[in-house]
Amino acid sequence: MFSRRHPLLFSILILSGLSAVTLIVMTLIIALGPGVSKYEVMGGTEGGEQVGVVEVRGLIADSQEIIRQLRLFREDESIKAIVLRVDSPGGVVGPSQEIYREVEKTRPVKKVIASMGAVAASGGYYVVAAADGIIANPGTITGSIGVIMEYTNFKELFTKIGLAPVVIKSGEFKDTGSPVRDITPQEEKYLEAFVNELHEQFVAAIADGRKMDIEAVRKLADGRIYTGADAKTLGLVDRIGNLEDAIQWAGQLAGIEGDVTAVYIPTKKTSLLRMLTETALQNLLGRAVYPEWTAGYIYAPSHN
Repeated sequence: MFSRRHPLLFSILILSGLSAVTLIVMTLIIALGPGVSKYEVMGGTEGGEQVGVVEVRGLIADSQEIIRQLRLFREDESIKAIVLRVDSPGGVVGPSQEIYREVEKTRPVKKVIASMGAVAASGGYYVVAAADGIIANPGTITGSIGVIMEYTNFKELFTKIGLAPVVIKSGEFKDTGSPVRDITPQEEKYLEAFVNELHEQFVAAIADGRKMDIEAVRKLADGRIYTGADAKTLGLVDRIGNLEDAIQWAGQLAGIEGDVTAVYIPTKKTSLLRMLTETALQNLLGRAVYPEWTAGYIYAPSHN
């Protein structure tokens, strides 16, 4: 073998190869080092002090990515303030509360301004209620403050096709909301109390976040939707404007005197195939009673 016949030459070649690899690695480290931002520029003047933008889009079914971005911006000293951009009709209760809580944790560290897009209703309004300020378009659809729980009953269909479900349960309320039988008066009372409790949590969170009287919030929290202009009159929104206005406002609150650069954290794109597969799986498993803060009839997957 070459290494045995020419050990000295072999050693030289190995050392040369390692040196080349080391040089390439060092070059990459320099190229990707502190001089290059880990964020992508969204708006404003590139080179100015940075305001981080966190986007909440679509149904709020999971909070992990939003919380991750809020935490990264909160802990990064180069980010002077944060804009929470919401374009959502609402979503599941738990994730909405988690995002609200993360905004609460961020406010003592950095200013947070919420910007409403086409719609920021129900759970979409809940997540912005803890911000230092809220800005909306005049025609933004917002409000819809409330909790909804619904399901489809297939009992008559099952009877027609001759299917008889068999349920073995450990307690009276374990199969509450079953789509194959009628709901009992006791179950209806139990679910109504459950929904009302969640609704009170929603009202209390808005009153606390917006520094509003809880009775005033309760009067607005009957499920109706408001335009951005109406919401401002009612005290649910602070200013009328677009995303750029929100970015400038956040910069002002952070004490930025010069140019403001809006940046965001790139997220992994979900493939079309995966999106279709997940949707098909959810439809296959069915959808059942699950509390949501949504505007309109948007369902969440059941937890069994």
